[in-house]
Amino acid sequence: MDQERNSRNTGSGGSEVRQDRFEHGLEVLSRIDGESGHRVVESLNDISPELGHQIVAWAFGDMYDRPALPPRDRQLVTLGMLTALGGCEVELDVHINASLNVGLSPEEVVEALLHAAVHCGIPRSLNATLVAKKVFGERGLLPVAGS
Repeated sequence: MDQERNSRNTGSGGSEVRQDRFEHGLEVLSRIDGESGHRVVESLNDISPELGHQIVAWAFGDMYDRPALPPRDRQLVTLGMLTALGGCEVELDVHINASLNVGLSPEEVVEALLHAAVHCGIPRSLNATLVAKKVFGERGLLPVAGS
């Protein structure tokens, strides 16, 4: 059992398991991130296709599809972590879009980014909020009500 789990998690269990994880990850990626997630993975094809594979197979195939947290809760957690890390504007763009895709409202996204200021500071919250403004503008969601 441990060997099977280890093979599944490391991708060392043969090409069939590796391909199954990747295909499952693509389904989850499409459902959550849509085209923006695929663009990130495709942008790695000429520099690090293995990183793209791991993002799809491990992050989306294994982690994002775990049942204990629904997708909208995972996205709230992700927004908070990316905001706290700072310097993650590309990832925030993808995950703000994903947050909207899985049912968060623009008001909920803005509130999560505002709340992040309490724990990680106004500059990081501001940077994330400006990414949200860009995403909302592209999607015709400005102005955000109740902000």
